[in-house]
Amino acid sequence: MASSTVTHPPVISASALDLTFQTNDAPIHALKDVSLDINQGDFVSFIGPSGCGKTTFLRCIAGLETPTGGSLSVNGMSADDARRARAYGYVFQAAGLYPWRTIAGNIKLPLEIMGYSKADQNERVARVLDLVELSDFGAKFPWQLSGGMQQRASIARALAFDADILLMDEPFGALDEIVRDHLNEQLLELWARTNKTIGFVTHSIPEAVYLSTKIVVMSPRPGRITDVIDSPLPKERPLDIRDTPEFIEIAHRVREGLRAGHADE
Repeated sequence: MASSTVTHPPVISASALDLTFQTNDAPIHALKDVSLDINQGDFVSFIGPSGCGKTTFLRCIAGLETPTGGSLSVNGMSADDARRARAYGYVFQAAGLYPWRTIAGNIKLPLEIMGYSKADQNERVARVLDLVELSDFGAKFPWQLSGGMQQRASIARALAFDADILLMDEPFGALDEIVRDHLNEQLLELWARTNKTIGFVTHSIPEAVYLSTKIVVMSPRPGRITDVIDSPLPKERPLDIRDTPEFIEIAHRVREGLRAGHADE
């Protein structure tokens, strides 16, 4: 008997998505005809020039912006319903930690709002602090931690209620290259351990290629997808994989996709 393959619907599915912002001066066409499927366990990076709609698309997935055309589903429901169901954690460009709360207190905040018991809060905080290697820093305040450690705490907060989807809006963009490399390594380890579905916005070609199973290249406004690259790189990736011909070839294709997007303006 032939074996049957079970196929699962995409975790995130966009079809012909459009978004136009109405302003006092003139409408701004932020996204145009964006179609993309993201499957369970994918690590998808969005890369493109400033203003191309990368963050706007991520915010649409999060139910923080409302498309003006097309369709979008998250976990089989509307993005707005997925937001209400707390289907995702969101990590912003800045860590956004409250300075008067300890690191543990910052991580607990969404759990408090959601009504988790004190015991459950403490268990979850301990678990995610361990995941991001900050177990010894729960009692510290944000100002006592480096920028990289603050971003790890922000990731821990987004993981605390154990959503299957993690949306990250250029979380390492403000960090120096050495810290960024280290956090890229840690993020890959975290992804391997949790099997989250990750959407990641970046301006960095090496970062996009190093982290992703799929790289989505976007054009200048109105944001369109000019290429979707399925990475052939293995799941385990030491930093020196960036010197291999395979890595360089993917980076070249990303760069060409960015150039093609500009040429279409």
